Amino acid sequence: MSRFLLVHPGATWAVHDVHTGLLAGLQAGGHEVYEYALDRRIEAGMSWLKHLWQLQVDAPDGGPLADQPPNEADAIYHAGQEAVTRALRFEVDWVLVVCAAYFHPNCAILARRAGLRLAVVFTESPYDDDKQATVAPLYDVCFTQERASVPGLRAANPNTHYLPAAYDPAHHGPHLNGSAPAHDVVFVGSGYESRTALLSAVDWGGIDLGLYGAWDDLAPNHPLRRHVRGGVVDNARAGALYRKARIALNLYRSAGGVPAESLNPRAYELAADGVLTVSHPRAEVGERFGLRVPVFRTAAELGRVVRHYLAHPDERDYLGADLPPLVAEDTYTHRAAQLVAHLCE
Repeated sequence: MSRFLLVHPGATWAVHDVHTGLLAGLQAGGHEVYEYALDRRIEAGMSWLKHLWQLQVDAPDGGPLADQPPNEADAIYHAGQEAVTRALRFEVDWVLVVCAAYFHPNCAILARRAGLRLAVVFTESPYDDDKQATVAPLYDVCFTQERASVPGLRAANPNTHYLPAAYDPAHHGPHLNGSAPAHDVVFVGSGYESRTALLSAVDWGGIDLGLYGAWDDLAPNHPLRRHVRGGVVDNARAGALYRKARIALNLYRSAGGVPAESLNPRAYELAADGVLTVSHPRAEVGERFGLRVPVFRTAAELGRVVRHYLAHPDERDYLGADLPPLVAEDTYTHRAAQLVAHLCE
């Protein structure tokens, strides 16, 4: 068994679920895991740096850095640097960084100088592959959740592997309960511009659409505003919403022409919950689910598909019930085992 320092991604939702999932998966595999709470350290670090800067501003003659207030990069570096000492203290076999967007590259360099072995799970492929490729050489092993990103990232670090997304069975599965509103159609995610444009072009008349997540950028009079039923929800709440819904949407972010083939965590979660999923097309959607997950390419198609399955509950329930067995081996316990197998090669 191995000993890990698991570095939190820094964000408090979405990729946070990858962190907690891998934590549970590694522990289920018998590994010893120490967490490094990067999310809380960033906020605390900025407060501390601002305090030190204010002391200089208030000094009678001003300090040498009184005209240079701390910025986000300063806070991120301050937040991550103690990962090195924590890893050395617990004599870990691996420092495993989730996402890396908020783990300062200089902290990775310090860890390598200290003789620590580093691995990273890139969660933002293919959208941020350019940024991820710049830091990939700092790690001994890289993983990406998008298979189409492997060649590009492997050019930056030859020891790059595809690690598919997964779901947490503690929060997703048809056997679980949980109180939540029962919507005709539900979507849990952020209101990116491409998603807002798509959903705005659909006629939702007579359909109870429930939107949850980060939709704060919608104007007060935006037609989608009346469908926003809640803000950011945790993974357990999302699972309860999925299981209560008649149909759930899986809307992928626009990749701006960048190839994207892989399932996101939401795809696995919805399948595990046994809810009929209507999805943007991706190669792995068809490979994994076949015709059990209807796909659409335009707003008009989305509207037609949704109304068809709302009008045919038997067909809808049959397709949804077929999904959980198809992801039975896609839990974070399985993914953690795959990750460890690569690290032990």
